[in-house]
Amino acid sequence: MEIILNNIAKRYLYDWIFRNFNAHFKAPTRYAILGANGSGKSTLLKVLSGHLSPTKGTIEYKNNGQTIDKDDIYKQLSFASPYIDLIEEFTLTETIRFHQQFKPFINQLSLDDFLGLIQLEKAKDKQVRFFSSGMKQRLKLGLAICSDTALLLLDEPTATLDEKSVEWFNQLLEQYANDRLIIIASNEERDVATCQERISILDYKKK
Repeated sequence: MEIILNNIAKRYLYDWIFRNFNAHFKAPTRYAILGANGSGKSTLLKVLSGHLSPTKGTIEYKNNGQTIDKDDIYKQLSFASPYIDLIEEFTLTETIRFHQQFKPFINQLSLDDFLGLIQLEKAKDKQVRFFSSGMKQRLKLGLAICSDTALLLLDEPTATLDEKSVEWFNQLLEQYANDRLIIIASNEERDVATCQERISILDYKKK
């Protein structure tokens, strides 16, 4: 999986979030997008995922050398973020089944296997609205990382996790995402400790 950015820029009203962003993201590398809160990291991920269109510039997506239409990139990516909501009325099992209708799991993971991976076996019949923030984040991360996609976008992945769960997160990445293109946006070192490449969003702010 590759993403090629050519002079990407994003503006809200008269405020440029970032400008003249050129980059070539390529699997199986992990990239860190760094910057303070409010600096534009999340906006960049939304642009990369196709949720937002750039104000200027072009984005090219390729997989196995073949160009992917920007309208089809959602089929190739998984996205986990604190601002992406779960369906609170669903039980954990219903949430997983619903997700699998759109994004099947890698290695044909079964429901029971997945429940074990996210360490929530005892909560399989509980509605998501009764989950703690840490449980919800483990579910979001598990769904994203274990989906059979070429691109993985993670925004502040360990924001609501304790130290034990941070270790779990890194192990899950190693086990199920080591050969994929991973882009992590965060200002926390523990989120990006395993990233081989680091990019500061501040380098692309208007001066």
